[in-house]
Amino acid sequence: MTNVNLEMPPKLIPVFTDDVRYRGAYGGRGSAKTRTFAKMSAVRGYMLAESGKSGVILCCREFMNSLSDSSLEEIKQAIRSEPWLESYYEIGEKYVKTKCGRVKYVFTGLHANLDSIKSKARVLLCWIDEAEAVSEAAYIKLLPTVREEDSEVWLTWNPEIEDSPTDKRFRQNPPASSNIVELNYVDNPWFPDVLEQERLNDQARLDPNTYSHIWDGAYLNNSDKQVLSGKWRIADFEPQKDWDGPYFGMDFGFALDPTTLVKCWISGNTLYVEKEAGKVKLELDSTASYFTNRIPESRYYVIRADSARPESISYLHRNGLPKIEAVKKWPGSVEDGIQFLRSFDEIVINSNCRETKKECQLYSYKVDKRTGDVMPTIVDLYNHYIDALRYALTPMIKRRQAPITKIKMRA
Repeated sequence: MTNVNLEMPPKLIPVFTDDVRYRGAYGGRGSAKTRTFAKMSAVRGYMLAESGKSGVILCCREFMNSLSDSSLEEIKQAIRSEPWLESYYEIGEKYVKTKCGRVKYVFTGLHANLDSIKSKARVLLCWIDEAEAVSEAAYIKLLPTVREEDSEVWLTWNPEIEDSPTDKRFRQNPPASSNIVELNYVDNPWFPDVLEQERLNDQARLDPNTYSHIWDGAYLNNSDKQVLSGKWRIADFEPQKDWDGPYFGMDFGFALDPTTLVKCWISGNTLYVEKEAGKVKLELDSTASYFTNRIPESRYYVIRADSARPESISYLHRNGLPKIEAVKKWPGSVEDGIQFLRSFDEIVINSNCRETKKECQLYSYKVDKRTGDVMPTIVDLYNHYIDALRYALTPMIKRRQAPITKIKMRA
C-alpha cells in the first residue's frame, strides 16, 4: 500500500495516527464514527496480514442474536468503498477475510458468549461497537483475551448513562495508552442532506433530552423512551415515623443477571426507595446472609419475591428469611405494575441506590429503528431492581384488562 488517501473526520485523525492500544469515539448519530472504524479495521487487517501476522479481528456487541445484528454489513460496505481494500479481501455472505487467509473477522455477542470468548484464538484487534450496553462482567473477561503483541481494542458508542461501565472505563477514567474522542454530526464534514432533514424532524418532534441523546451524544435523562420518564429523582432522605412501610421486594437472578432486594416506603403519593442490595451469581445458600448483612431489618418483614422460583422461596423461607413469600402474577402484571409506579407523584431514590437509579435511566420502551417512534412495548432489560420494587408493592397494584405486549431482548 503506497500513497493511499483515506477520508475521515478530522477529529479522528489523531485517534488512528497515535501509537496507542485503545482507540475510541463516542457521540451521537451521523458522526461517521461507525463507518470510519469499520474501514480502519479493514486497513488494520491489511497491515497485520502484510506484516505476516495471523489471527482474528473480533467484532463485539453486548447483544447479537444473529449476523444481521452485527457490524458485518458495515464492514463489507467499508471495504467495497476502497478498491484496494476490496481487491485484498474475500467477502462472502457470512464472512470477511483476507485473501491470503492470515486475518479474518469474527462476530460475537458478549452477553451470551462470555465463557467462549477466551477460546477466540489470537485476537489481533477487538472492535466493540454499541459499547454503551457492555457490562462490567464482559469487560473483565474480554479485555485480557486481547493479549497478542501490539493488539488493540477499539470502541464506539452513544452515551446513555453517566456511570455505565463503558463511560467509567473509557470516558471518565480512560486507561493509559488510549485516544478516545467525542464525535457528533457537527464533526462530520460529509454529513448528508438526508440526515440533516432527519435531524431537523427529530428536533421538531422529540423531547429535548431524547433529541440531545440521539444527535448530540448527551446522556439520556428523562426522555420519552424511558419507562419512568419524569417520575424519579435522586435525593438523600430519612424515613419518617408517619410513612407507610417499609416494603421489601426481591427478584431472582439468572446467569449474568443480579439477584436483588429493595426496601421502600410510601408517604402521601410519593414512593421512596431507601435501600438496595444485589449481586450477580449469588448462590442460593448465601442469599439470606448476603441480604441481611446489607439490609439487616429485611429478616423481620415480609419480602415479596418473584414467583417464578418457588423452590428458591421455599428454601429461603426455611433458611434465614422466614417471611419471604411469592407474589401473584397475571397476564399484564408487569405493565400494571409500571402503571402503578407511574401513578405516584414522584419516586425519590436515595443516592446510595445507584443500581436502581441506573435502571430508571435504562429501562425503556422499544424504539422503532426506522421511524424513531417510541412503541408501547417494554424491553425486558435493565429491570431487576425495578422488578423487585414492583414485587414489593404487588398487593396495592390493580389488575387491568388489556396488557401491553412484552418482548425479550436476550442474546
